[in-house]
Amino acid sequence: MAQRTSARRARPASSVVKPPPDIIAPNAPPVTPAAEIQAFTGDPNFMASLARGLAVIRAFTQQRRHLTIAQLSQRTGIPRAAVRRCLYTLAALGYVATEDGRSYALRPRILALGHAFLSSTPLVYAVQPLLDQITSMLHESSSMAVLENDEILYIARSSTTTRLLSIELGIGSRLPAYCTSMGRVLLAGLSAAELESYLSRVPLVKLTGRTVSTADELKGALQAVRRDGYCVVDQELEIGLRSIAVPVLDRNGRSVAAINVGTQSSRVSVSEMESRFLPPLRAAAHELVLLLAR
Repeated sequence: MAQRTSARRARPASSVVKPPPDIIAPNAPPVTPAAEIQAFTGDPNFMASLARGLAVIRAFTQQRRHLTIAQLSQRTGIPRAAVRRCLYTLAALGYVATEDGRSYALRPRILALGHAFLSSTPLVYAVQPLLDQITSMLHESSSMAVLENDEILYIARSSTTTRLLSIELGIGSRLPAYCTSMGRVLLAGLSAAELESYLSRVPLVKLTGRTVSTADELKGALQAVRRDGYCVVDQELEIGLRSIAVPVLDRNGRSVAAINVGTQSSRVSVSEMESRFLPPLRAAAHELVLLLAR
């Protein structure tokens, strides 16, 4: 009897049930602003009320310009009572307003906060004429972006009326980093640990049939960016859109921003982008490197 019990317990390794190989561990759930604020509990110098107010401001987007207290609470993870106090303060200072007493929207005065950054950053000030020059030369839209909170944040755009995406892009717009040319240029500049952390947080959603949507595929694409010094993304963000980007480096050779040119795939081939669009982009990036080195 003891021998039979022992035999049952000593199951051969080959008979151990294993999960199917195609099951992939899900990405970690997105961290809410409330959770980020909670992480600073115990720091006497951290102003949680200010952090909540900023989180409420950031919750407004181009797609969600009018939000209720309940919606803001859901998007930020901040309790409704705290959201209500934030909105009361922001409204008193002229940064938000409500017309029906229920939904709130940002007021033009909020632009003063962003203007302080744009007007005091040499890179933004210097890149505008370069982007306009690129657009004048190529007759295509050009932009600059930085990596911020796992997305690319547009900080400069050429003066053009060309609209490439189904959504309107402007200064302050955000797009996913993994499937945009500027995003990949910036992700390629991350350390191995930083990239692994990014991949653990960000779901690689397949936005089109061409979108790179696995960690291994993205790592391979980033390796090509490091080798070539530029990135072409062909209809991964939206069908019909192609873009090419190069990094802007600081004096230590680190990527601090990216500049790109976007076009319709029906107008310009990938090979033409590499032969005609890449040289002026590289020239502009080199000029910005010299500026940052001063």
